[in-house]
Amino acid sequence: MPKMKSHSGAGKRFRVTKNGRIKRAKMGKNHILTKKETKRKRGLRAGGYVDKSFEKTLGNMLPKK
Repeated sequence: MPKMKSHSGAGKRFRVTKNGRIKRAKMGKNHILTKKETKRKRGLRAGGYVDKSFEKTLGNMLPKK
């Protein structure tokens, strides 16, 4: 049976931390930034973590290292 392929889109969007949690960037920081307040954009810079209930599903999509 062939090897399972990782999801290339997920590999670009998520990173696994040393503790095994999955980091992600917050949405809403790509375009139409003129109408968003500076305070809001600054808050979007900080990364976030994927919800615990979704970690197992995403773990299967990410490349194993």
